[in-house]
Order: sequence, then structure tokens, then C-alpha cells
Amino acid sequence: MQSMKHPIAVDENVATAHLTSFHYGTPGSGKKVYIQAAVHADEVPAMLVAHVLRQELGRLDAEGRIKGEIILVPAANPLGLSQVIHGAPFGRYHLATGINFNRMYRHVADELKKSLEGKLGSDVDANVALIREQARHQVGLWEPKDDAETLKKTLLSMAIDADIVFDLHCDNEALMHMYTGTPLVEAVEPLMALLGARVLLVAKASGGEAFDEACSRLWWDLADHFEGTAIPPSCIAVTVELRGENDVRWDYARQDAEAMLQYLGHAGVLDIPLAPLPETPCRATPLNAVEPLHAPHAGVLVFHKRLGDLVEPGEPVADIVNPVSGQVTTLSAEHAGLLFASTAHRHLLRGMHVCKIAGTESFRTGDLLSA
Repeated sequence: MQSMKHPIAVDENVATAHLTSFHYGTPGSGKKVYIQAAVHADEVPAMLVAHVLRQELGRLDAEGRIKGEIILVPAANPLGLSQVIHGAPFGRYHLATGINFNRMYRHVADELKKSLEGKLGSDVDANVALIREQARHQVGLWEPKDDAETLKKTLLSMAIDADIVFDLHCDNEALMHMYTGTPLVEAVEPLMALLGARVLLVAKASGGEAFDEACSRLWWDLADHFEGTAIPPSCIAVTVELRGENDVRWDYARQDAEAMLQYLGHAGVLDIPLAPLPETPCRATPLNAVEPLHAPHAGVLVFHKRLGDLVEPGEPVADIVNPVSGQVTTLSAEHAGLLFASTAHRHLLRGMHVCKIAGTESFRTGDLLSA
């Protein structure tokens, strides 16, 4: 195992920050895996899972049982970890710019469409190697304008050429769920089964340039552009939402880490005893079939439904109660689905997020991710 420190904020007259990564196995000896935790820095369950992974990967590496390369970043956002407002952690947005730490990663496909013109052939392995080389080069040309972009470039530089990418997050209150690209569903289903995820949300382009799509989407964008050329979806990138913010428990962390290790074992990256893959717990849900509900006015949030409940169209999901005016508004879903995520707050202002319901029929357009 080797650890590396990456300078992120280094101006001498202000606070400095460094990012730490841990490297296991041998580069070039097999598949490359990249795992990062809590790029939204206040999503703590991810860091506990990464801690357990670090212990297990260190042991496996010492025993020579890593058949490839694994990079682990157990706290992916030192900038966000330092942001505290009146005693409350604030790690989703960069305070200096207001930009989400998991948005606006550089999508290099457009540059590669130009640089790869006339250079790809019928040899799949050669095409994949060339695309990865060009992608590394293009990410290297990124000139960050601020510390947050420096962080994003550093993270993406380590992941852009990986075979497998796990981006570990959590929601406010939620069931275990995941996001991935539509072309990756079959490859991701074993991980969904091992984790026991209740929802797998998929899209070819969800909007906002999130980290996982910066790693994976370039492959199908290039395949569509160079139609007829042998370009497989060669980066299995997935965002794993590890339940809710308060689900910080050793038993959860250990079982989630073991699920990821089993997935890597089945992928041939780890030489470990393999358990049979469980049955897939659900079918993939188009991200544009997710219905978000929002508060129509300020008030106290009172749920009629619980996480994991099935919701029918028109069925009451929650009330918003204004204690001053006495106004009570009942929120109902327009589409049937599974209530899988909700806000952790119980007093909301007008327009604030209430919950998300995973349906089956696509109906949304535009940017599909929450802010």
C-alpha cells in the first residue's frame, strides 16, 4: 500500500488543504478500480464504509491477493470537510462559489471526438487503451479556476481511466439506492444485489456533469459518434447512496464494504472466497421516472407514508402544516412508485424538497438530478 497527498488549496496566506489517496496492488497488472467517499463532505456513512474498506484492502494487499490496482480516497472533499456554519457541517456546496461538489466535472468526450478521428479500428483492446490515454491527456489539460476545480481535477485524474468506479454518497433519509448509466445496468446488477439496493436509477445523461458520468458517459458518447467502431462501455461507474445521513453504524459499514469486496472478487480484482450472488432485488428505474415532491408553502412536514412504501397516484404522501395560518396541504404523487428518499428536515419553506418516488414510466425531461 502506498499513500499519496495531493495539494488542493496551497495559497500561503489562507488555509491550506490536501487530499489523501491510498493505492493498492500493482498498476497495469489487471483491472483498475477507483473508490471515493463523501465528495459531498457531510455524507458521513460513506467515510465509515471507506474506513472499513481501507482496513480490508490493506490486509488483502499484504497477502498479495489484489489482482490489479485499487485507489481508495476515504475522504474525497477536504474543502467541504472544513466548511461549518454555526456548528453545522456544510459539505454539499462550495461556499465560495455556491457550486455543488458533485457537479461540473469535465466531460472530455467532445475533445476526444476530434483527437481520435481516424485513429480507431477494429481492435477493441487497442481502442480502449487509446481512449484512456487520450482521456488522461484531456483531463490533464484542465486548468482549474479555483480550489474546488482543483479538487475535481485531482479526483477525476485518478478515475478517468478506471475499469470500475464507486462514488460513495448518502441521501438525507433513504433506502439504499444507486445511480448508473443505462448501458451499464447488466454490469451493475450484481452490485445492486450484493448491497440489497431497493432502487437502481439509470440514464444515459442525467445532467449537471456528476462525477460518475464524467468517468463513464464518454464511452457511449464516443460509441454513438464513431458508429460501427468497436467501443464498449469500458468504465463501470456507479454512485452508491448509502441510505441516510444518520445511518452511521458499524454493522451497515461492514456489510456494505463486504458487498463491494465481493463484487470486486466476482470481477476478478480480488482473490477472495466468493459467495453466491443474491437475486437482483429490483429492476432498473429510468431516472426520468422519478417524481420529486416539494413544499407548496412553509410549514411542518408530516409524512403519511414511510420509506419503502408503495404509493399510488393521488394517494396522500405527506402534509405541510402552517401552524400560524392553519393551512394544511396534503401532497400526493401523480405517478405510482416506491418512496425511497426524503428530506431529514421537518419544517420546510416553500419550494423545499420533500421526497422522491421511483416510478416505472418516464415523464421528466431536462436535468434529472437534484441540485
